[in-house]
Amino acid sequence: MNKRAFVIVIDSLGCGSDDMAYQYGDDGANTLKHLFEKAKNTYEIPHLRSLGLCNLTNVRNNDALNLTKAYYGKMHEASVGKDTMTGHWEMMGLKITEPFITFTEHGFPDELVKELEEKTGYKYIGNCAASGTEIIKELGERHMQTKELILYTSADSVLQIAANEDLIGLDELYRCCKIAREITMKPKWRVGRVIARPFIGDNKDNFTRTANRHDYALSPFSKTVLNSLEEGGYDVISVGKIRDIFNGEGITKAIHSSSSDEGMLQTIDIAKEDFNGLCFTNLVDFDAKWGHRRNPDGYAAELANFDKHLGELLDTLKEDDLLIITADHGNDPTWSGSDHTRELVPLLVYRKNIKGSGNLNMRHSFADIGASIAEMFGVDNPGIGESFLDLIK
Repeated sequence: MNKRAFVIVIDSLGCGSDDMAYQYGDDGANTLKHLFEKAKNTYEIPHLRSLGLCNLTNVRNNDALNLTKAYYGKMHEASVGKDTMTGHWEMMGLKITEPFITFTEHGFPDELVKELEEKTGYKYIGNCAASGTEIIKELGERHMQTKELILYTSADSVLQIAANEDLIGLDELYRCCKIAREITMKPKWRVGRVIARPFIGDNKDNFTRTANRHDYALSPFSKTVLNSLEEGGYDVISVGKIRDIFNGEGITKAIHSSSSDEGMLQTIDIAKEDFNGLCFTNLVDFDAKWGHRRNPDGYAAELANFDKHLGELLDTLKEDDLLIITADHGNDPTWSGSDHTRELVPLLVYRKNIKGSGNLNMRHSFADIGASIAEMFGVDNPGIGESFLDLIK
């Protein structure tokens, strides 16, 4: 009989600053609480509420429940940092002791940019931390006139290159990004991901990013639970940017998503299929479209839309399917700047055939998810983490 587990990462849905937050200037951040407090409209999330999300922190117009349908708790990140790769890698067993290099404050050093220009044959403009849509709007017309490529970064450890795919061509943009990946393998510039950001349009009023984004990531530095599942003959299906985050390591099938909405619809379709293993989904719009852009109303609306899809997924799951909903870091849309926030993250654990429910309290590593998945499938847990499966009755 097939075993199936679903891990859904609501990218950046933190639920309160942890005891290391002060080191990052994030003491007091609480993505979940504050986005509902500051949202202009009123939103309800009945399915997430029924699983215990609103028992973790105050959520306006969504009271905590005395009796939930699932087990719930909070997880503390054992690794240093507050970025996407750190959070996801830890979920699958890795502890990061040195944070990935970021260039948020001053952009990339002249030496790096000069080497990039020499090896790709293009000049680069921008070179700052910016919203992808905003920097394309600001510099896109100049790019169209000069064919200079747009270089920028973010709060994550990323180097991003944007270009008009009709003007430059996807193959040429990807070539430049591959060169950037080679350059940034040097320890002093080692970023987590290089990202190609193609767009279309002919002026600032109609520039639109396309779905032809491509990531060039580092591979995990050690074996993860995903590798153990693959070696054990199980399916490991990634939805969204999971494949890029792990650079394909341990992934047996990758499904690209153009939005969080599409990602949930894809996850529901997978739940209707007969597979044997893990479906691992990342829903990036919460972070990219709303958290970084400090838009609590957009964030809350996105979460309410997710909740509707969650209802359909819950109906689709089989009796003994394991569903885990979590996040990889915070991104409080009421916080200063546009950076991620160092926070605890939710842990919601559901099975149709469980008889109990309640509080799993504080878990001391995101890796408890990977450890639980490894135990469920009877494969090796090569990293850190303690399974919580014995608490799920």
